[in-house]
Amino acid sequence: MIRIAAVGDVHVDKDVLGRYRPALEQLPGVADALLIAGDLTRHGTVDEAKCMAREFGDLGVPVVVVLGNHDHQSDQQAEVSRVLADSGLTVLEGEGTVLELNGHRLGIAGAKGFGGGFAGACASKFGEREMKDFVGTTEAVAERLGAALRGLECDALVALTHYSPVPETLVGEPLEIYPFLGSYLLGQAIDSAPTSLALHGHAHHGTERGRTPGGVPVRNVAHPVIKQAYNVYQLLSDQVDAELVPA
Repeated sequence: MIRIAAVGDVHVDKDVLGRYRPALEQLPGVADALLIAGDLTRHGTVDEAKCMAREFGDLGVPVVVVLGNHDHQSDQQAEVSRVLADSGLTVLEGEGTVLELNGHRLGIAGAKGFGGGFAGACASKFGEREMKDFVGTTEAVAERLGAALRGLECDALVALTHYSPVPETLVGEPLEIYPFLGSYLLGQAIDSAPTSLALHGHAHHGTERGRTPGGVPVRNVAHPVIKQAYNVYQLLSDQVDAELVPA
């Protein structure tokens, strides 16, 4: 069995320091790894990244993250990623990593993702160059995510994004902003591999549970949705993996 702790949208800055730490220090007893689904900082500054590294570093379990839109706000995303990596966190963007946990190999492919919408209500790569660039960005991100997922050799496979791959976990958000919260292309990428679980954030007023068209369980782990420092999900369990019974 592998136990995955997950959260997103923690928005750490100097005012948040210490808020998550008491629960995080309990992680070695309840989970084997922590995955964070973007929006690690409030405005994407190096100083905030240092706060994030201090709050989520040295936890006794591997920590794997993707960036979110907030982490790009100050155009310092490369420096933010460097600070986090130097502190021992694994930062993924169109890449994958494999963790050896409890005699099993957990594969994680991660990407921020991007918007565009979902079946029947999505942007198309047609018309103005700006629209082509918008949709092209999502296509490129989804292609890299799918390739990273398919390239991992592991016992259990997890997709980690900030933007949502399905509309079901956005329920509670205004329909008008769905195209800015995720894209069906991310769901297609996830379904292109034997993915066990997909995690995302971004939709603060969304819903925790959904599924891709191919049946992969999707969980919106944005902090305002799960309302705690992290949720824990089981993979390779004797219990029913499809329902991801909490540990």
